[in-house]
Amino acid sequence: MSVKIRLQRHGSKKRPFYFIVAANSVAPRDGKFIEKLGTYNPLTVPATVFLDRERSLYWLDNGAQPTNTCRNLLSYKGVLYLRHLKRGAAMGLFDESAVQEKFEKWIAEHEAVVAKRQEAHLKHKADKRHAISSESVRMVEEKNAAKVAAAVVEEAVEEAPAVEEAPVVEETPAVEATPAAEETTSTDEAAEA
Repeated sequence: MSVKIRLQRHGSKKRPFYFIVAANSVAPRDGKFIEKLGTYNPLTVPATVFLDRERSLYWLDNGAQPTNTCRNLLSYKGVLYLRHLKRGAAMGLFDESAVQEKFEKWIAEHEAVVAKRQEAHLKHKADKRHAISSESVRMVEEKNAAKVAAAVVEEAVEEAPAVEEAPVVEETPAVEATPAAEETTSTDEAAEA
């Protein structure tokens, strides 16, 4: 039996939430699993990952193969780095206290990066919310100004004295002389002369 560390989908439609599990490689995606190692919520910024490092390390040491996404999550939480450090200690490159010291240093740096991302995201979200609210306030003010202007015009029309309209005189279009009429008049004039 080969074991995989993979994601098991939960959550509703378009709102995914995953369990990180160690499961038999032939078991269905959302089916039976051997052990639940943690959770992963991709909808938060940055993504929220809770993981049992010791159990994940145990399964990796016993031959479990992580999927690509789980490999990224294990790397994000430092499990692969811790495994790398422990392998170096097993080879005699450094002792266990150095492993813990290096890993704690990495965790502190990683948490600082995550906190910075969260802060940047919250600032961006607040700026966006402020821009939207100021835009909506501006639109409401313009709408109110248009209503006030319409009311002023309406009052002016009601207060203005009624102006009598002059009767409309229809104009008759002038008849232009046609060239044939001009010829007859010119021939008549020639005969009289």
